[in-house]
Amino acid sequence: MPAGPPGVARALPWAGREPPRYPAAPQHGAGMHQPFTLAHLSDPHLPLSPGLAPSWRQLASKRSLAFLSWRRKRGRAHSSAGLAALLADIAAARPDLVAVTGDLVNLALPGEFAAARDWLAELGPPARVVLVPGNHDALVPVPAAEGLDLWAPWLAGDAGPGFPSLRVRDGVAVLGLSSAVPTLPLLAGGRLGAAQVAAAERMLGELGRRGLFRVVLVHHSPVAGPGGWRKALWDAGPLRDALARAGAELVLHGHHHVRRFAVLPGPGGGRIPVLGVPAAALGAHGGSWHRHVVAPDPAGGWWLDTERRAWDPARGGFRAAGRWRLHLAPGPPAARHGPARPAA
Repeated sequence: MPAGPPGVARALPWAGREPPRYPAAPQHGAGMHQPFTLAHLSDPHLPLSPGLAPSWRQLASKRSLAFLSWRRKRGRAHSSAGLAALLADIAAARPDLVAVTGDLVNLALPGEFAAARDWLAELGPPARVVLVPGNHDALVPVPAAEGLDLWAPWLAGDAGPGFPSLRVRDGVAVLGLSSAVPTLPLLAGGRLGAAQVAAAERMLGELGRRGLFRVVLVHHSPVAGPGGWRKALWDAGPLRDALARAGAELVLHGHHHVRRFAVLPGPGGGRIPVLGVPAAALGAHGGSWHRHVVAPDPAGGWWLDTERRAWDPARGGFRAAGRWRLHLAPGPPAARHGPARPAA
């Protein structure tokens, strides 16, 4: 794994060994009376059907490079069969909530957004599926009514539209951040903006004082990864600083199309695991999704049991490809901030 910023651990837990128990905070885990199952997938890059082929006019933009990438590589790597099996495998797991960390489309064509809306409806109703957008979902500026507004029910939090979005379910708080911004050709990075980071810090602080298990969703990783600056979260530093002050129990991301694990420092000596998944339906190239089960520990904190579900082309379906367990307990609650409000 590439070196990250100071304080990032590089240990991988895939071997199934027991991780260390971090100091427990007895007040945490309040409101969670039974295990909570969260499915995480990312970067499905839904196939371009013949009816969605771009016009020459639409290709007179950054879309032309993305279309070449689709024709040369991504179109063959992403499997329609894998996507159908993915829906079935997630449904069989009966998660309480499904988290999707972006890149549903490839070229940001209006027809792609409409097709992705139908796919989201197959994945689950908005009350059971939460979405944050990725860089391909903002590849070029698209009128809202023909683009992200079509996904509004899945993007919204409990209080309505806007980022950070917030869903609270059974002692688990899922905070969604949008790093999706249009960029220049050859760039695939993202940016949150100061207002969104500040709002996320306020909300995480308040949610931590309520004793909730806090999950942060973002497409771009807050930890340096493959592709360097060109594919990075360009304001990852402020986000890491906010997490170090306010805390979170888990950060989930996509973007890099590879499995990743890192640890960020939290308040009071706590540690925040950061987990990334490959593209969800990469066919023979190793697509997968994660099934996370969060359960309160009577001694304080939580147990996080994760199963990696990987596409097996020989079987034509997904199978268990790794399991690991982490014990999570944040440090002292962060200093009190102002009221939690989404950024405009």
